[in-house]
Amino acid sequence: MSEMSENSQFNQPGVKGSQPEAPGVDRPEAAGSMAEVLAQAGWQGQVKLAIIGVGLIGGSLGLCLKRRLGDGIYITGLCRTQRSMDNAMRLGAVDYAGPDLQQVVGDADIVFLSPPVLQIVPMVEKILPYLKRGTILTDAGSTKQYIWEHLRPILPPDIYYIAGHPMTGREKSGVEAATPDLFRGKAYVIVEDTGAPADAHKKLMALLRLTEAEFVTLDIARHDRCASVISHVPHLAAAALVTLLNRSGGDLESCIKLVGGGFKDTTRIASSNADMWADICMTNGPAIAQNLQQLQDILAEVQHAVERHDRQFIYDYFTASKRRRDGLLENAKEHRIDPN
Repeated sequence: MSEMSENSQFNQPGVKGSQPEAPGVDRPEAAGSMAEVLAQAGWQGQVKLAIIGVGLIGGSLGLCLKRRLGDGIYITGLCRTQRSMDNAMRLGAVDYAGPDLQQVVGDADIVFLSPPVLQIVPMVEKILPYLKRGTILTDAGSTKQYIWEHLRPILPPDIYYIAGHPMTGREKSGVEAATPDLFRGKAYVIVEDTGAPADAHKKLMALLRLTEAEFVTLDIARHDRCASVISHVPHLAAAALVTLLNRSGGDLESCIKLVGGGFKDTTRIASSNADMWADICMTNGPAIAQNLQQLQDILAEVQHAVERHDRQFIYDYFTASKRRRDGLLENAKEHRIDPN
């Protein structure tokens, strides 16, 4: 999912930062036990988090951590527009939002990067001069190899990158769609082969575990291959089905009248943010292209079976798919992973 910020440009001239009347207001769920957990992980005093791209994913993280930690965390944010910044503060996703990079990230212990994938590296280049020693960078990018290959040469040894990918989202974008429970029960990939020290991992994970996500560790290459199968190609396939509808010619109006739950459920993710998904396709091209070819081969097999009136092939095709999907749902239930 990550991720799924709608932001496409963040530091726009003429956009003024705003300060809330009462930053860091205590939330009901903030408790001493939370502070103890963070202290055991090496945190001292108030955690300072900067969110670059306070959209669906970044906003949901902010809402969750403010609810869990209250004044124990101070969150700054960088948004695309003044309206987005105002909404982020009004909704309580951040304590302060503004266009000044130094003010947003200068005191941050952790910077959570949640713009579209192609904007992550340029944004890191912009904020590097303002980061203090020991700052942890993490992200919600849906592709990892591209990001790491471009970050590795430019990161100083005292700035740590821990790649992440929360496998969650909605077809809606923007901080208005954010919810503090977005991560709960959802898979959240952490990539541990980016050279960050163990204490940085420990501090980051103590904070992220407050989201109640189900964490999975993968290496970078495997992540990108699996994300292509589980997320990237399905989004392209959903968009292809909508395109098929659009190309139904003289039957279009009649087809639209027949649209029901099945079509809406299958194509729900076609309503996702186009800017974000264009970036994903550009940064995970080899894996996506390979799996698109495999999907085409599968559909060609089905097409030939339909043309041959091979009912047994079609029956076996549906049966195997049902068995696998039912197994996925049962496995998710056993491992407390929300498949929705």
